[in-house]
Amino acid sequence: MQIERLGGSLGARASGLDLRNWTTELERELRAQLLVHKVLLIPGAILDPEQLLRIAQGFGRVRVHPVVPHVEGHPGVIEIRNFGKARTLNEHWHSDVTFEPEPPDFTLLQAQVVPACGGDTLFANQTQAFEELSVGMKAALSRLRAVHSGGGLARIMGQDQAPEALHPVVRLHPETGEKALYVCRAFTQGFEEMTAPESAPLLEYLYSWAVRPHLTIRITWRPGDLVIWDNRCVQHYALHDHGDEERVLLRVTMGGERPIGESKVLEEPS
Repeated sequence: MQIERLGGSLGARASGLDLRNWTTELERELRAQLLVHKVLLIPGAILDPEQLLRIAQGFGRVRVHPVVPHVEGHPGVIEIRNFGKARTLNEHWHSDVTFEPEPPDFTLLQAQVVPACGGDTLFANQTQAFEELSVGMKAALSRLRAVHSGGGLARIMGQDQAPEALHPVVRLHPETGEKALYVCRAFTQGFEEMTAPESAPLLEYLYSWAVRPHLTIRITWRPGDLVIWDNRCVQHYALHDHGDEERVLLRVTMGGERPIGESKVLEEPS
């Protein structure tokens, strides 16, 4: 396996692999590289849902999305298609499914069909975003929790009930010990025990701060590209600039545990 960095903040390309020959040793190596680089791009052959699930299981329990339906016969695999810009679901900065009490640790996404150009995905390093805050802001945020809701997504999918969860604003990574910002424009509603208008100014600041250009990489998809990232410290954004051209990707999320903060108070369920 050859590792080549993709950006100054995060991301690496892992080449020379055949994921159809999956081994526990390869799984350990990829997981170790993920903890360092946070996003891994692995070029290769197009895999079917069963093959993707086999890989995903090496990174933890495969998750069934609470709102979006899965591919028939393959719980945990979601097909992402182009239904036009007006109906796009992922053209915003987010970490996956933060509105669950135990959001997924990792996401696996493979390109099956890609447009001639466009349809890129951007990723942003939330560990570095936290590290670059002032000492005073770090201290203030470490005492806060935020409400995350899947209400908007649920309404789009024609569902009445909206999943909701309360998480620390600064998340402690259970494997690396690093701290990361853990709010996103797509799902964060406001701070605990604050109104939406009270929460908005600081949240808007954090949303912009967390995705400044030097914290990001941009991946241009090719058929067979597999990208795995760490949802505990990465946000992503699916850019819709490819009109009606076909774009099909398969997604699986894995693992998951209740996010913890620095203090015991933040670790306790609400």
